[in-house]
Amino acid sequence: MADDALIYAPAHRLAALIATRKLSPVTLVDAVIARAEQVDPHLNCFATRLFDQARDAARRAEDDVLHGRPLGPLHGVPITVKDGVATAGHPMTCGSYAMADIVATSDAVVWQRLRAAGAILLGKTATPEFFHKVLTDSPIYGVTRNPWALDRTPGGSSGGAAACLAAGIGPLAVGTDGGGSIRCPASWAGVLGLKATLGRVPHDGFADTFGNYSFVGPMARDVRDMALMLSVMSGPDIADAHSRAVPPFPVDAVTLPSLRGLRVGWMPQFGGTPADPDIAALTARAVRLMAEDGAEVSEFSDSAFDDAFDTYVVIATAAHAARLGPFVARFGERMTASLKASIAQGGAYTAADLMRAIDRRTVLYRHTQRLFDRFDVLAMPTMTVPPPPLDAGGAINTLHYAAWARTLYPFNLTGNPAASVPCGFASDGLPVGLQIVGPWHEEGRIIDAAAFLEGTIRWADRRPPL
Repeated sequence: MADDALIYAPAHRLAALIATRKLSPVTLVDAVIARAEQVDPHLNCFATRLFDQARDAARRAEDDVLHGRPLGPLHGVPITVKDGVATAGHPMTCGSYAMADIVATSDAVVWQRLRAAGAILLGKTATPEFFHKVLTDSPIYGVTRNPWALDRTPGGSSGGAAACLAAGIGPLAVGTDGGGSIRCPASWAGVLGLKATLGRVPHDGFADTFGNYSFVGPMARDVRDMALMLSVMSGPDIADAHSRAVPPFPVDAVTLPSLRGLRVGWMPQFGGTPADPDIAALTARAVRLMAEDGAEVSEFSDSAFDDAFDTYVVIATAAHAARLGPFVARFGERMTASLKASIAQGGAYTAADLMRAIDRRTVLYRHTQRLFDRFDVLAMPTMTVPPPPLDAGGAINTLHYAAWARTLYPFNLTGNPAASVPCGFASDGLPVGLQIVGPWHEEGRIIDAAAFLEGTIRWADRRPPL
């Protein structure tokens, strides 16, 4: 297998080749590291490179194969993990000088599970400071660029993860999503990203397990890989209250399904914000293809989502103020200006403001669940605009974010599973994503629709010009 084919091969195929001794984990990891060393100087994907450790892990993985030891479903497969998700012994800076000296002393539960499945950690990927915007740049690591156009952002806050995937630096990535941070970069970098149901994947790194709106999730280039990764990451853990009664996602292989009879609620304009014309055309085409396969598509609008930003911004900025406010006095000169603005805004809300926002979150949750009496899934553009320039802003308390990520943060509030699925390329060659949203615990419906679009649109045949 040529190196180019190797670095873009899906994880499930690579794992099968390794298990049958047709591919050496050492060869695979060396090829991916060579790709990283070739393109990362242009992209700046990594917060922490762990290439030497990855080579050591690959040699151990090869020894396991040669000696017939039990192998996990991701044995020997290289993967990246977002900075801010704990991996023991490695820096966890969250893109901030305030955390520059922090080294994780234990693994997040998701990395425990992926490592036990045989995955090999290539490095920790870049994020904006404390994940606060949908562009990826930080005071400590600088600017991350989009492999499809180096003058554009890959999105955020899991921008380093998405850029790695698009550029062939590993077939899988762990991202986090507190307001679209998996789905935004998945759309703008032309990969897959899933925010599962609240609790499906335990999140032991979020401070408030009861009021959680942040998620850890899989990012991939291949639908079957995304499902496989979800099956490994999911399942209950005592540290996450929402996960306690949620079973793991089943490991069944994805087959190309028929969508006949699938009831799709199509929302071309969501929350009052129209999409860019190219995005509108490509997402409409994707939904039309679903209809041609037998899905029952009904276009509709719903004003209940129009004011979701007013709810989200109170909850999210109040969290910034409570958890990050103490850093401002000590590190303010070295903190991102937009993060400090979010902290200040959150600190100005009263306890009553916060409780009213929490109550509105519940109203939105209940309304959204009732939509699934009429529909099996909802579909809409993932982002309303194409990847913007590197300095375009996009902090969570800004009107840019409110409009660009209009379809994203409402489903952080409601807890519904939602994925960004590539659906083509705009006239300027930049990728476009379709968001598919399901009822709680019905990730399988989303994955079936994604598998159909993968086989029909064949987005993986096109690669960035790096």
